[in-house]
Amino acid sequence: MEVQQWWRIRFSFRSATMMVCFLNVITAIFLLHTFFTSAYTRNKFSYANSYSAQLRYIKESEEIRLALLPVELIKRVKEIEHEVYTEPETAQKKDTKQTAAVDLSKRLKDFHSLNDATSLKALEEWRKRKMERARQRELEKNGTTSHA
Repeated sequence: MEVQQWWRIRFSFRSATMMVCFLNVITAIFLLHTFFTSAYTRNKFSYANSYSAQLRYIKESEEIRLALLPVELIKRVKEIEHEVYTEPETAQKKDTKQTAAVDLSKRLKDFHSLNDATSLKALEEWRKRKMERARQRELEKNGTTSHA
């Protein structure tokens, strides 16, 4: 009889239910693990494949775009732009030099015209008058000091 009671205590409905629930939880965890692991690896491979496909598509479209560029036309346009920008600068420099030379020659002509005989005569007369005024002031200054 003791043996029968041992079986009863050991395998009651409660302990059997607990055992089944424990096995169900373990099974559920295992199934979830396999499901998420396989989904992750599937997504990982599909993501890698789609990423490489996108890269290939981008590279091909870039190659096509570069092949369609009118490279020679772009080079020629740049050359023309460069020519246009350099020509006015040289012309402007020539114009500036030319105007400076003309201005300098005018100044020299004006300077020579001031140094001709009439201007020299007028300058000499001005100096004489200036000297006369200075003597007059000197005489007045001496005359007023002698009267005091």
